[in-house]
Amino acid sequence: MEFLSLIYVVPALYFIFLIWKLFDQKRDQECYILDYQCYKPTQDRMLGTKLCGKIIKRTEDLGLNEYKFLLKAIVSCGIGERTYAPKNVIEGREASPTLNDAISEMEEFFNDSIAKLLARSGISPSEIDILVVNISMFTSLPSLSSLIINRYKMRHNVKVYNLTGMGCSATLISLDIVKNIFKSQKNKLALLVTSESLSPNWYPGNNRSMILANCLFRTGGCAILLTNKRSLKNTSIMKLKCLVRTHNGARDESYNCCQKKEDEQGRVGFYLDKALPLVATRAFVDNLREISPKILSLRELLRFLVVSLFFKKLKKIASCLGLLPTKSSLNFKSGVDHFCLHTGGKSVIDGVGKSLNLSEYDLEPARMALHRFGNTSAGSLWYVLGYMEAKKRLKKGDKVFMISFGAGFKCNSCLWEVMKDVGEANVWEDCIHDYPPQSLANPFMDMYGWMNQVKDTNSSEFRNFLSEER
Repeated sequence: MEFLSLIYVVPALYFIFLIWKLFDQKRDQECYILDYQCYKPTQDRMLGTKLCGKIIKRTEDLGLNEYKFLLKAIVSCGIGERTYAPKNVIEGREASPTLNDAISEMEEFFNDSIAKLLARSGISPSEIDILVVNISMFTSLPSLSSLIINRYKMRHNVKVYNLTGMGCSATLISLDIVKNIFKSQKNKLALLVTSESLSPNWYPGNNRSMILANCLFRTGGCAILLTNKRSLKNTSIMKLKCLVRTHNGARDESYNCCQKKEDEQGRVGFYLDKALPLVATRAFVDNLREISPKILSLRELLRFLVVSLFFKKLKKIASCLGLLPTKSSLNFKSGVDHFCLHTGGKSVIDGVGKSLNLSEYDLEPARMALHRFGNTSAGSLWYVLGYMEAKKRLKKGDKVFMISFGAGFKCNSCLWEVMKDVGEANVWEDCIHDYPPQSLANPFMDMYGWMNQVKDTNSSEFRNFLSEER
């Protein structure tokens, strides 16, 4: 009888052991944020309205129509007067950048943000196991990741990944790399560095689809410290719950809508096609279709399924009765507490907010990050997160949904769980009490609005404007 008991007990215990082992391995595969540090350039790099006007006038071949277009673009894009530009733009050398301009811009970011991050977290550079760097529109030899390794004297066996050409959505691509490494390697520390090099990428021409990028992109970036060490779980800020990447590059329209290319005169710039809103919407919908089941409750998914199945029938009945049909959409607030949206521009934030039925409270962090820091490309998401933290919105157990878009065309998203109440001083420290301001109106209209009334380039007012000191 005892022998028969052993026959049943031993396999049962072994089965329990396998389940425990699987669960224990899963705990070592989590991805946590220990800390992050956004970059804020010095005050002398700030772009006020007058300085922006001078920079625009330095661009050759701009006519009255181009000036009117730029005025409309700047006023409507949602960017304020306290954003930052590279040194060569401030100094008037944007049309003829040097290699040293681009490298110096990156060095300033690396020396500031990475140093502050490591000092605050108490982590030595020699403890970093994985380094992931993403700078889309600039590469150097040796690589920028090598520059960081040399500057901070990291270990010879640090695992390095250097990404280029990934666009504004590169942060979550880099994060996906780290997450996948964590699945197979225990007790690792990863440093993720995300930014964009603007020094060599100013467009000096008059193509409207290309000068728009000059209005949107600003200097910024972020360094993030990640780990899967179980011992550091209680000191972490957030835990990654899921991440979904969508790439529609197989479609010609998606591939061609955002490109770095030459205009008719051979001047290089970043081209934004008119089809961009449609392309972005398609990628956004494809991404939501995949990530929704991962972040929403079963109850909400069932509700949406039922409404979707009977929507056509309800619409017919409602039309017969003279009533409007009930709007059918997923309620993302059932599984998300905070929305961290890519600051690609006011229209991007408005479009995502409308698609997800978000309130102004939900959109406030993205709007304020765009207004204060501009579109900092791949680093944008972290300025938005920093705003939430500075406003003490993030509480233990909250879920934060990040959404980003990038050339290719890509839409990437992820969900974080807040591990503890956070509200530490960050890049917003000196100005958070000024936000949100009473008005987001751009002073460009007050200063240059008269231009919309000008009909002839020979008018005295327009000639005086052009003759002012550049």
